[in-house]
Amino acid sequence: MSELEVGARHSLCITVDEENTISFLGEDLRVYATPAMVHDVEYCCRDWLAKVGGAAKDSVGAHINIAHLAPTTMGAWVEITVTVAEIAGPLITFDVAVRDAIEQVGKGSHQRFFAPVAKLDARLKAKAAALAAKT
Repeated sequence: MSELEVGARHSLCITVDEENTISFLGEDLRVYATPAMVHDVEYCCRDWLAKVGGAAKDSVGAHINIAHLAPTTMGAWVEITVTVAEIAGPLITFDVAVRDAIEQVGKGSHQRFFAPVAKLDARLKAKAAALAAKT
């Protein structure tokens, strides 16, 4: 199986630390925060695509759908596994599973636009110029 085809998968294991927990319930109830899970899923996919694409290609997030199913306590680990579900030109769709040592704690899907860096750069410069022209 090539590195980027339907069914290919990649995993990332992280330790839940203070930075990626909620704090609003107090110190005794710090758990993996949903925004941190979303961030970690995005970077798991992005870093993998950057490795596959080399310096010439990178990706930007297009859509994310995450269900946070169960808490993970500070100090525990979570493993994020992303599986390529669909490749539609430059749009890559991943199935996402997040688990800790006990259970599945998250699931969903994530789409990334995978394109040459030069194309992304040109698109951003054109938008910046259009915005500058409006002011």
